Amino acid sequence: MTTHTPKIGLAQLSLLRTEPPRLVRIAAAAGFDFVGARVRQVTAAERAYDLAPGSPMFRETMLAVEETGVGIRDIEFLLLDGSDQRSAWLQMMEAGEALRAATLTVAASLTDHGQLAGILAQMVKDGADFGIVPTLEVISYQSVNSLPLAAELARDSGCRIVADTLHLSRVGTTDAELQTYGGLVPLLQLCDGPVDAPADRDGLVLESRSERQVPGEGGFRLAEMIAALPEGTPVSVETPSDSALARLGEQAWANRLKQAADSVIASAGRLRASARAFPEPPPLSGCSEHPELHTHGTNGITDEHHS
Repeated sequence: MTTHTPKIGLAQLSLLRTEPPRLVRIAAAAGFDFVGARVRQVTAAERAYDLAPGSPMFRETMLAVEETGVGIRDIEFLLLDGSDQRSAWLQMMEAGEALRAATLTVAASLTDHGQLAGILAQMVKDGADFGIVPTLEVISYQSVNSLPLAAELARDSGCRIVADTLHLSRVGTTDAELQTYGGLVPLLQLCDGPVDAPADRDGLVLESRSERQVPGEGGFRLAEMIAALPEGTPVSVETPSDSALARLGEQAWANRLKQAADSVIASAGRLRASARAFPEPPPLSGCSEHPELHTHGTNGITDEHHS
């Protein structure tokens, strides 16, 4: 039986202070297939990267893409708070189209999920003009903090979902949920961490932004999570660690992350092979708890931007 090895990318957050042109070249040297680009800063403390079409950094980035073959799959990041942010996401989508990206990652602090669905629907409509699909990230300390809730919003708005192994682990996501909603997930962000979560929101934020663990070196069920998603779902290694980066340097850190991701993905492949060889008996009832959201096998995102 044919197997589909996923494309593996390097997220900007893994090397947050590395300019995008250099990020592309570091990723290429480590063996990654693509990178994520941060076209909008998340915090005031971050350095802003001007990737507007035609800017010097944009031109340098696209030269690196052309010379290495490492593409840009996803752009980020916008936190939807209920204010009028349309001009911001339109600028991001314009940059994403020029960078040949496919998705734009957003999260939400807005607690009115009806209003949020409307905002996401407008983003989906706008994104169609740029070839960009909004993807909603489940984040443990934000408003959308479960995979079923994200799937409801995706159904209502037409967006897709970014799955991050840190946040999915912190909110207790099950393999069954990943199997049920996996068709809505065009990208899995990969990292590891301790089984026990930080005690408070500040701890969760710190862990998320600056101290994750190398895939395979923590307590998360990474192979099982990958195996629960549709085979071939792209994986982006989002593993920031200020301490490890300071100790190893950019290239060595990227190399280590790629080797770790390869190992975890290989383990997931063995789980899939075992499941094919020894399939579980079918359930007594063919009914799904959420039949309208049971979307195996397709996530609506193609690789045409990355050829």
